Amino acid sequence: MAKAHAGVWSGRIHLRSRLRRIVLYSTVLVVCLMTFFPIYWMVVSTLQPNEYTLHFPPPLFPQEITFGQFAELFVAHPVAIWIRNSWVIALLTMLVCMVLSIMGAYALSSLRWPGRNLFGLFLLVTQMLPEMLVLIPIYGIYRSLSLLNNLTSLALVDAAFILPICVWILKGVFDTVPHEILDAALVDGCNELSVIWRIVLPLTVPGLVAVAVVAFFFAWNEYLYASILLGKAELMPASVGLSTLKAIGRTPIEQYMAAGLIFSILPILFYLLMQRYIVSGLTAGAVKG
Repeated sequence: MAKAHAGVWSGRIHLRSRLRRIVLYSTVLVVCLMTFFPIYWMVVSTLQPNEYTLHFPPPLFPQEITFGQFAELFVAHPVAIWIRNSWVIALLTMLVCMVLSIMGAYALSSLRWPGRNLFGLFLLVTQMLPEMLVLIPIYGIYRSLSLLNNLTSLALVDAAFILPICVWILKGVFDTVPHEILDAALVDGCNELSVIWRIVLPLTVPGLVAVAVVAFFFAWNEYLYASILLGKAELMPASVGLSTLKAIGRTPIEQYMAAGLIFSILPILFYLLMQRYIVSGLTAGAVKG
């Protein structure tokens, strides 16, 4: 009797465990479908002619595959120039954030100076300030200094907005480096810059790559300041230039989707490239005794 009762309870527990797994996997599947379906539909709308996309109900699978919309997009609009400008702005922003966030994070993590905690709190408070609130002052300053229509100037603005986040990301990474190693390097004759270059950076490669990716994507997707500080068409980044794809009497949905696909896939390729260094950094940054 006891064995039968135990068997019933064991079966119920096993059934509940299976039901939980089914619910979990079903939820994950639904979330994945909701996440990836817009991307799939963008690809389908790009590859098939416009009349299929506008048909109701629209086909879920491409009825006819064509690549003419890509050629038409690059011929009718300076998409290549927009993409190049986006890369320049994003890479400059990433470089500025890397250099400044390394210095700032090391100062907050390893150095002892009055007001350190207050300064770190001030960095976080700046993230509560809406970008729109300082748009007019920044525009006035840039106009008085003749810094409008300059990709480097826009990169500095983007770096200023994302820098506090990068500093705090790196600070958390730098906090994991044992202070005994830093003190030993200083005793051996290294200065602070040598400690950063020879000790801290090799041990925190994953954090550095994370900061680079965050800064790159922020600058790549930034629209507000790019649309205000850059007035020339040849200086537009892709985030601004793609918003100008308009037509009278016809909606070139396939061109919109093709442009969106190009705008999205390039940073994804960049992330996949950087991901290799994240994985390698997890092993190369280990402390060896």
